[in-house]
Amino acid sequence: MKSILAIMIAVVISATAFGQEKEAKLQSVSGLDLNRYAGKWYEIAKYPNKFQKQCVGNVTATYTLKQNGRIEVLNQCLKKDGVTENAKGEAKVPDKSMPSKLKVRFAPGALSWLPFVWANYWVIDLDPNYRYAVIGEPDRDYFWILSREPEMNDATYQAILRKAEANGFNPARVEKTPQNVQSLKGGVVERN
Repeated sequence: MKSILAIMIAVVISATAFGQEKEAKLQSVSGLDLNRYAGKWYEIAKYPNKFQKQCVGNVTATYTLKQNGRIEVLNQCLKKDGVTENAKGEAKVPDKSMPSKLKVRFAPGALSWLPFVWANYWVIDLDPNYRYAVIGEPDRDYFWILSREPEMNDATYQAILRKAEANGFNPARVEKTPQNVQSLKGGVVERN
């Protein structure tokens, strides 16, 4: 009985250590020029999440550098009822030596002093010409592929998914985001 208990404890410790090792392996890109990163990005794909479930397409994120060193974040998407939804937030760089490890919040500014309103936003893959970016976080619960254009060629998309899988993300969870969706009165229709 003692040996079975010892084996079970060893398995739990090993699984926990593996999980911590997996988390520790996630790296953000080594350099990020926030001036080049600023501007409009189109969401190509993502892990489904609760705060975007109302979006049917045309998802974008626009980053604007502010005078105080922070970044204004404007996320937009088209909802099923044809209305464009806007979510305004703010990002900051907690460690200036690692500008690719940002924190972002969409809670009101009055709550910005609370640590739990800030979420990890790590740039984990980045095209050298800033044509695409991949966003994740250490727990691997969130994942986005962003592009400067509303479409991405399949070879680039597949290469990004292979890199993401090597970093512990699950490509089977990733869903593509429709772009160029047109709104009609009373609903939306996808444009080919």
